[in-house]
Amino acid sequence: MWSFTGALTMVVPPTTAACRPKPFLVSSSFLPKQTKKLHLSPPSLPLPSHFSSSFKTAATSVEQNSDTKGEKTKYHFLVANAKFMLDEEEHFQEQLFERLRYYGEREKEQDFWLVIEPKFLANFPKVTQRLRRPAVALVSTNGPWITFMKLRLDRVLYESFEATSFDEALASNPATLEFDKPKNWVAPYPKYEPGWWETFLPKATQESVA
Repeated sequence: MWSFTGALTMVVPPTTAACRPKPFLVSSSFLPKQTKKLHLSPPSLPLPSHFSSSFKTAATSVEQNSDTKGEKTKYHFLVANAKFMLDEEEHFQEQLFERLRYYGEREKEQDFWLVIEPKFLANFPKVTQRLRRPAVALVSTNGPWITFMKLRLDRVLYESFEATSFDEALASNPATLEFDKPKNWVAPYPKYEPGWWETFLPKATQESVA
């Protein structure tokens, strides 16, 4: 602000330094005499609401994923008459043992099984009406491989279903498999030995067979 005293006297405006506010001084009497270390722990440190909710959601998701009880797993299967599948199909046995060897070399968990007279067939009337019994199903959680095997086996039926447990998915009905030996075996490869398929039965079924 400019001001004049008389005609010749001019008052210089205050300098910037003079306009600066004076620092707020705190008496040392208000300060604690001794500073203590502050130990923070998660429960005593509230998070912003948006972060807290996100963290809880992620934690819940991980917890749910770790507990798979009640979750459904999809199973794919090929089914055919037992005699065709286990006694007549030329390369079926070789393909299954080769895949089992492949899994063993790479320490992969087996994800395919043979099920004799599977109980889940009761849910597929359109499939069962086309089957001669007893029937055998090749079941796997690996959909692309089952599709590949369908192309190789050709005369099989494909379907899929969901189950909440391994035992439910691979449950079977009692059945006796007996195949007559041919009088003249002219194929260049040896005839399948009875019982070769027991290696690929679900564990509970293997124990009951033994």
